[in-house]
Amino acid sequence: MWFAVLLLFCTVLGAGWLTRLMPTARTTWMKPLLAFSGAYLFTLTITHLLPEALVLSSDHHRIGYFILAGFFGQLLLEVFSQGVEHGHVHHHTSHAGHVPFLLLFSLVIHSFLEGSILVPTPATGEVSESFYAILAGIALHHIPAAFALMAALLLRLGSFRRALPYLVLFALAAPAGVVASNYVVLSELLQGGWYAALLGLVAGNFLHVSTTILFETSPEHRLNLPKLTATLAGMLLALAVDLV
Repeated sequence: MWFAVLLLFCTVLGAGWLTRLMPTARTTWMKPLLAFSGAYLFTLTITHLLPEALVLSSDHHRIGYFILAGFFGQLLLEVFSQGVEHGHVHHHTSHAGHVPFLLLFSLVIHSFLEGSILVPTPATGEVSESFYAILAGIALHHIPAAFALMAALLLRLGSFRRALPYLVLFALAAPAGVVASNYVVLSELLQGGWYAALLGLVAGNFLHVSTTILFETSPEHRLNLPKLTATLAGMLLALAVDLV
């Protein structure tokens, strides 16, 4: 579990640090990574998270409502995050010198919820059995998000040193979700079907993020071999989890 905390924290910091090594205006490398992570996350959600949320709850309609809440809740969060979760790098701003607190807030909520489902106990079924596969999906998804966030912060604040504390705040969000679920509210989550509800909420969140990524990587609906290859690789890797 502490490996998950360290990995999630270091992934965000490392991805944010990439802005010092490459121009934020050149993000063509990000599209295949987005296609891979989107397909991987979507496949894991369909084959593991959604079925397990239904298995853990006796009230399937209730889980359906939480899935919808996660899907449309993410739609609302993206009004404030401006699509940073999808690796959107914004090159123009009229708010130079101002910290984008709404953007940060939405990303922190999004990341905290993702981390909160990582509970490696037998009571969480598929999540526990596929713990590292789900962890990998969340970490991969955070790479373009952290890069895009840091690019936005640099554009507004003009300094890596000034932007770094806000990147650290984002880096701490998912680990905080892991710690909270495993050490603060674990017994409450596992009673009354609340973990199943949380899983449904995050599954809805993942469905929105992953499908948006997949649609945005091919907006012109043309064959793009690198993106198609990355998408198929992400799907096949997620399916291979069942074979390990």
